[in-house]
Amino acid sequence: MSEGARDLVDPFGRVVRDLRIAVTDRCNFRCTYCMPEEGMVWMPRSEILTFEEISRIARICVERYGFGGVRLTGGEPTIRANITELVSQLAALGIDVAMTTNAATLRNIAPALREAGLDRINISLDSLDRDKFARMTRRDELDNVLAGIDAAIAVGFDPVKINAVIERGVNDDELVDLARFGREQDIEVRFIEFMPLDATDEWQKSKVVGQDEIVARLGEVWDLEQVPARGAAPADRWRYADTGQTVGIIPTVTKPFCGDCDRVRLTTDGQFRTCLFATDEFDLRAALRSGETDDEIAARIEAAVGTKWAGHQINQVNFIRPKRNMSQIGG
Repeated sequence: MSEGARDLVDPFGRVVRDLRIAVTDRCNFRCTYCMPEEGMVWMPRSEILTFEEISRIARICVERYGFGGVRLTGGEPTIRANITELVSQLAALGIDVAMTTNAATLRNIAPALREAGLDRINISLDSLDRDKFARMTRRDELDNVLAGIDAAIAVGFDPVKINAVIERGVNDDELVDLARFGREQDIEVRFIEFMPLDATDEWQKSKVVGQDEIVARLGEVWDLEQVPARGAAPADRWRYADTGQTVGIIPTVTKPFCGDCDRVRLTTDGQFRTCLFATDEFDLRAALRSGETDDEIAARIEAAVGTKWAGHQINQVNFIRPKRNMSQIGG
């Protein structure tokens, strides 16, 4: 923790230490569980935070509250022009810098991102079948994504992880194939339960393939032993008995990890959110652009964290979907 920093604690005693930053609302994919095929209205450039504004908020979180890392998301972060400049600015804060990407263009910029100071990378890969991949992402980019994974491994990101959103009747027949791919590449695959953040509002609980079912289906092929509790990390993890490699599951719907959540989010247009499913946002862009001091912005962050709720209540009758979809909030 930075000298002079203090814990940023929410009303339920959770210490907030993790900042997710969406750097763009644009994406070169149109994943069915995230965006509509057509009709997205992109934010004007004037409404998007500059790199300097993003870095300033990150610096306040690091210096005041001891945040140890940030994760860059989107949309698709690699299509933000000159993204390596932002990575350099954030790495200069002495923190862990990570990114979540679809990897379609990663083969071209992986070395530059690594040189700029990016430490870790998560890559979205929902199918190894070319036709199914194209249906899910609405783009024929599987070969480029696989090349991006190879590039990420080659330049030394540590770790490289694969994120796979599993939807019943769509790609749940590939659970074993995706897990085997992770074993062969020696990278952790993390299966993500289908969440109610799709732009077309087609989510149904019946489409969720839950953690217990995923573990059971993988357990038919390999002996698995659960790794000790995840703490604030979103994924529960299992170890393959034969190799010692791991596979993860993010059970947002069936086994929420809200009780240990340590993260907050900054949207592309500078709205501060205390949960992926939050219905309230706090405008930091206006504070930045009106000339507020670091003390004033820090006070806004503290006030926002003071409203962080116990959990998202997806399984409750009073659950309210956020007004924004995943690509607008930041994955």
